[in-house]
Amino acid sequence: MRKISKLNMSVILLASWLVVITASAHAQGKASANDTARFLAGMRLASSSPLAPLTKSQSWQHHAKSFDAAWAGLDKRRLNNIRSWTKTHLKNPKATMFYMFSGPDFLYANTFFPNAKTYVLSGLEPVGTLTKVRRTRYNMSGALGHLRASLATSLNYSFFITKDMKTKLKDGAFTGTLPLLYIFLARAGKSIDKVRFVKLNKDGTVSDRGKRGKAHIVPGVEIKFSSQGQQSQTLYYFQTDLSNGGTKRSGFLKFLNKLGPGDSLVKSASYLMHRPHFSNVRNFLLTQSATLLQDDSGIPLRYFKRNIWRLHPIGKYFRPIAVFEGYYQPDMRQLFRKGRAAKATFGMGYRWRTHETNILLATKKPRRSTKLD
Repeated sequence: MRKISKLNMSVILLASWLVVITASAHAQGKASANDTARFLAGMRLASSSPLAPLTKSQSWQHHAKSFDAAWAGLDKRRLNNIRSWTKTHLKNPKATMFYMFSGPDFLYANTFFPNAKTYVLSGLEPVGTLTKVRRTRYNMSGALGHLRASLATSLNYSFFITKDMKTKLKDGAFTGTLPLLYIFLARAGKSIDKVRFVKLNKDGTVSDRGKRGKAHIVPGVEIKFSSQGQQSQTLYYFQTDLSNGGTKRSGFLKFLNKLGPGDSLVKSASYLMHRPHFSNVRNFLLTQSATLLQDDSGIPLRYFKRNIWRLHPIGKYFRPIAVFEGYYQPDMRQLFRKGRAAKATFGMGYRWRTHETNILLATKKPRRSTKLD
């Protein structure tokens, strides 16, 4: 019998509770995506919501209090410092934000780049669905408890993707990144306006997903959202293989190129772009990023040409954690030498503690004009 991972079990249990949500919504009127997001995030609902009666249960109220405490702690430990740093150091942001190897980590995408018009997240984790659920015997308490457990790494450290999430999640009636994207959107104060399941065609165009197609068609989700006083924003998440073979078979990079230059975030990326068979996505980021914020698991320092990039090291550079010890970069040690790097006020990446984190802010230099005066 195949062993079910802790995260997969979490998704199964969450699926079970979505059956209850779905049943309640059918009985009292269809719940909106925004109501579902707020329910999963442990946030208050309007009394008119079909899901409002479910928030009276002891299990949901415990869930809400636990998430309230978790987010308050996260704000105090890390997010408030990131917001302050961002206002000073990430000026003139682009309209598009790229986050490769992200999984469902909208939390940090939005904290670093809150005003992007379009966010594009990508990873191997399935998109999931909110409609195709099956009846199950699991209860609300177990489902919500395992949901909190599946988010513990993201909330306590600075990264979401674990070994469990690096494989395609297939177990259970409801799988994938969607409930986690919903939670992060709701907790960021966003209102979900529209959700559309999409696919990326090989030519880089986006269309409604419909029935499953050929393997090279990339499944995704498009979420339109807004917050008070701001224009509508769009979040895309695509399940796609970012290796050279994967990007050649799909239209993912063609789609990204249509969005023009953007700002990029890379963290806790398993040092994949240190490897030759991830050169396509590495070259895309170097070409199409106006600003690239990363830890040492992103693009190796040797690929940043000094006539093109301004490099701003922040924190301290230590050797990679044991599982990635082969990716030590002597030139990074030199760049972060004493007196060169700014002090870090927050941590991110595998070395998430503030006193041992390394952050590289790379910004493109303006092109010199070739016109004669």
